[in-house]
Amino acid sequence: MSIRIQLNGSQSLYTNLDFISGNAILSLTRDETIASITVKLEGESKSRLMVEPLLRRRRDDVVIETEVHKVLYKAITVFPPEHLQNPTRASVYTLHPGQHEFPFQFKFPFNNTCTDRQATVVTIAGLQMQAPASSDRHVKQTLPPTLHYFQDQAIIRYYLKATVVRPAFYKENFRTEYDFPFFPIEPPRSAPNKRESYARIKHQFAPPTPTARSPVKPPSLFRKASVHADGPDSPLTPMTPPLQVCIDARLPDPAVITCNEALPLRILVTKLNESPATVYMQLLQIELVANTLVRAHALQRTNLTSTVLTSKSNMGMRLTERDKVMEIDKGLWKDIPLPNTVAPTFEICNISRTYQVHVKVGLTHGHGGQLFPELTVQTLKMPVSVYSGIAPPAALLQAMAGIPSTASPSTSNISAVHPPPSKLPSSAEPHPIILDPQNSHHPIATGQTHPEGLAEDDAPPTYEEAVADGIGPVQGARREYQHRLE
Repeated sequence: MSIRIQLNGSQSLYTNLDFISGNAILSLTRDETIASITVKLEGESKSRLMVEPLLRRRRDDVVIETEVHKVLYKAITVFPPEHLQNPTRASVYTLHPGQHEFPFQFKFPFNNTCTDRQATVVTIAGLQMQAPASSDRHVKQTLPPTLHYFQDQAIIRYYLKATVVRPAFYKENFRTEYDFPFFPIEPPRSAPNKRESYARIKHQFAPPTPTARSPVKPPSLFRKASVHADGPDSPLTPMTPPLQVCIDARLPDPAVITCNEALPLRILVTKLNESPATVYMQLLQIELVANTLVRAHALQRTNLTSTVLTSKSNMGMRLTERDKVMEIDKGLWKDIPLPNTVAPTFEICNISRTYQVHVKVGLTHGHGGQLFPELTVQTLKMPVSVYSGIAPPAALLQAMAGIPSTASPSTSNISAVHPPPSKLPSSAEPHPIILDPQNSHHPIATGQTHPEGLAEDDAPPTYEEAVADGIGPVQGARREYQHRLE
């Protein structure tokens, strides 16, 4: 016996509102008795941190904390068919040798389904005791992207799982998993405007030193030896105020950059005082710094990773001044997109990712074609949000704009879905049903987040989720994303 999953189509990347469909293919070499076949769509956020040696009770102990959150769970029973299912009576089915295909289909939701585990009552030896609720932090946000980060400290994976349940307790259930990448839809963007967010830093160059002045010329018939080429009215004498500049790095407001696209960045250098000196750029480096916060129960760690977009040195580029403002040529970075290993900004229960853009500018100055030795390197840091570049459907944006949401995506909760038991209860009496679907095909089964419906104490879905149920998948090109290269 073997079970495998085969997807329909050749789609390599999935996002919110997409349908994922395929077949669970069961291959048998002899008659087999089974109770059911289930297919699940799951998303899992797993963090794994090691306790620092100084915090351990003994230096040779290796303590690892692991925290797992189920951010997505949908399950369907693809066999037996719905007309053969009997909720009040357990049944078993005999399948003959051959290949049996069981189609399925799921639709990705907007938000994750991770919720708080409530306190439960446990009965032991006739005594009832209340088990404490989970103290793990839970948030409800848009589904995060697939992520494999730094020695498996943080893993977010999405997968399909098919399970063949066999009624005999001594027979193992057959399972298979199929991983696939997920890349979320970006949030709605604000209307275009002319505002800019910026980081700014000021710098004052040192005043010219005597070593920077012209050397003493030898005496001649009409000039004395004590007279310098730089007279008292020379702009390079120490009496001249030192050059002051202001460096700006600017992005559209709000500061949003997009995966697989170049930065909409402007870099300005402004003279703050009257000076005849010319400003030169010697160095330019632009990098995207990712801040990944990983939690595992009481442990927490922040990791920084840097992606250098461009780095140039020994440039000697003269900056053209216009009303004391000099704008650095955008051609140095406008054709350099973000690499396809950059994930969008996200936050989930135990993992979050934020970004900053660091711009390093190295400036010097001179006069009359002569460069002074002073070089200043200034770093400007700007917090940014990275969007996936997959815009939500227009129908969803119009629906959300027409009717306000009654529940906040960050506070509303949906009860966790408990997967069905993999074995039949011991008190159930199996009722055998023999089927002969040689190379059979079965009706398609559609997955639901809550197969048994909402409980009385469950919060209803948010407005965005309710509206999204009636909207089709996103149309248009998808982004490239390599999640295993971090």
